[in-house]
Amino acid sequence: MASEQRLEGAPVEFLEPATRPTLTEAQAWCKALANSHYENFHVATYFLPAKLRPHFHAVYAYCRVSDDLGDEVPDRETATRLLDTWGAMLNECYDAPEQSRHPVFVALRPSIVACDLPRKPFLDLLSAFQADQVKTRFATLDEDNDYSRDSANPVGALVLYLCGYRDPAMHTLSDKTCTALQLANFWQDVGEDLRERDRVYLPQDRLAKYGLDDAFLKRGVENDAYRAMVQELCAETRAMLLAGAPLIDQVDRELAATLRLFTQGGLAILDAIAAIDYNTLSRRIEVSKSAKMKLLAGAALSKLGVHRGSRGLR
Repeated sequence: MASEQRLEGAPVEFLEPATRPTLTEAQAWCKALANSHYENFHVATYFLPAKLRPHFHAVYAYCRVSDDLGDEVPDRETATRLLDTWGAMLNECYDAPEQSRHPVFVALRPSIVACDLPRKPFLDLLSAFQADQVKTRFATLDEDNDYSRDSANPVGALVLYLCGYRDPAMHTLSDKTCTALQLANFWQDVGEDLRERDRVYLPQDRLAKYGLDDAFLKRGVENDAYRAMVQELCAETRAMLLAGAPLIDQVDRELAATLRLFTQGGLAILDAIAAIDYNTLSRRIEVSKSAKMKLLAGAALSKLGVHRGSRGLR
């Protein structure tokens, strides 16, 4: 029936309305959701042409709701059901868009059409969040990279699609940036992920190499071996992040400012981890407000043509 609540059990703000909102209402909903979260994906849209912002807000809203359905619903069985339903609603948006009632999909449909957005990146994101419900340990760094292929790389792909870039070589560079950003977040959130979600993204073979295991991690106290391991992972992640940076030089000025902000944000996380001597088990790093302002100022200068491109990143 038309008024059936398909997202029963989701956070109340994400429930599907009984009636279909207008496009203006749906776009306002997505913009409000984006404005409520201070994250690079949202802030960076201010450096893009105004005509693209509704598309970015719609894509952001899809990513945000998908992530929260997977992470903010405590019961994993309920979360899995909600993610399955969200995927069905995505398919409906592609196959029978007139039936969509959720503001995310009402707003997303014009973006799909205008920017020729493929379905796969949206579905890949859901695959990662569904995997989160059952997979809590990663045997190797390659497994982390495989997870990032679904959890992070689709976001970069969608950004490029929204801006009209479809060259596979450019998407390969974007994948490096997005995977590295995901890994940087893993290394900064080790303690929080373990305590709150029983997830350990540190590769199990890397832990074994340094004589560490789950029992050590659960004690919550670092040692020299732990710090050396995280330092090694951060060095590899920095190299990957910089390997993706040439993409900045291949896009227009507005998108270059956005991509530079993404990359500098990842480097800032890695620098902050180093600043606490890699003690990410007992501490969670925060990029300072002043550092964030420097990142934004740098992106603004990049848009104006000053310090544009990948020059100066290290």
